[in-house]
Amino acid sequence: MFKHEWHKGHVEGDTLNPNRLTLRIQPDESIRLLFGLKIPGPEMVLQPNEMEFCYSKVFNAEPPEAYERLILDAILGDGTLFIRHDEVEASWKFVEGIIRVWEERPDIVIHPYRAGSWGPVAADDLMKADERSWIQTNGG
Repeated sequence: MFKHEWHKGHVEGDTLNPNRLTLRIQPDESIRLLFGLKIPGPEMVLQPNEMEFCYSKVFNAEPPEAYERLILDAILGDGTLFIRHDEVEASWKFVEGIIRVWEERPDIVIHPYRAGSWGPVAADDLMKADERSWIQTNGG
């Protein structure tokens, strides 16, 4: 979601939603951009427009399932998508540093939430502090 911009010549009462870029991961992988477009002419008249890329529509096929590519790469001996031992070690070193700080600083509040949920209430509160809100697409 982009910030709402007041355009020169904006007529009070006219509303146009802020531009919105939506990246949909799974299912139905797609990229969607909703934006306001000025209609040609001397008046400042805006209308909502949409551009969308949908994987299944463009390629007339569904993308491979998450592990299909990994299994094929393993069969072919291609380790590009697999993590190396030194990468695992570096990742744990990074995470252990965060855990250590959490243990040393009990004043830092962790906001747990259920997997598959929209996240903790604190995330909503963070947005409200800036007079914003999350857009829950409900799969749309």
